[in-house]
Amino acid sequence: MPVEPPATSWNLAPAPADHPGELWAVGADLEPGTLLAAYRLGLFPMPFDQTIGWFSPRRRAVVPLAEHRPSRSVRRDAGRFEIRVDTSFRQVMESCARPGAPESWIDDAFVEAYTRLHVLGFCHSIEAWDEEGLAGGLYGVASGGLFAAESMFFARTGASKAAFAALVRRLQDTGDTDARLLDVQWLTPHLTRLGAIEISRVSYRGRLARALRLSQPF
Repeated sequence: MPVEPPATSWNLAPAPADHPGELWAVGADLEPGTLLAAYRLGLFPMPFDQTIGWFSPRRRAVVPLAEHRPSRSVRRDAGRFEIRVDTSFRQVMESCARPGAPESWIDDAFVEAYTRLHVLGFCHSIEAWDEEGLAGGLYGVASGGLFAAESMFFARTGASKAAFAALVRRLQDTGDTDARLLDVQWLTPHLTRLGAIEISRVSYRGRLARALRLSQPF
């Protein structure tokens, strides 16, 4: 079972429904208690101007678990890999960081912070393996019925899609699919193809409150 960390020392607050931007706050830290408090308020961190930015998108991307059915291509890819959970969390996160890539934002501080959260049982990796080793995967934060997917990677074609399909199936198998929440932050063409949709900040906050009342999905 997850071990609740000491509470954050920061006075965190959710972004108001009418806040016009995506960035809501800056500063604080990446301690486990701070991270958990933020996700439970609908916030997530990214590096920002040499400190930490806390984001709350006006339009939030989520995957409707009750209606989700993987495409034929995703099902085909999924059959090519062995799926494991939490066997190589740090390797998954370091692979998601894509060291040297200009768009990379997952630095050493973030790897260390989420690894601490993983040790406490609140952060998980879904991994796709083949005969060559770790082929792809994703990681995210879980609290109650929320799974906040943070990033994914692939070293072999189809591996990240296979990991994503396994995550959806695992959440669906726990039941309460109308209440559970799979958050994928911002909508992209790739996430749209995987079944994600956009909802408003207000709708997300309502869905989040409902999801947090459920039991832990992992």
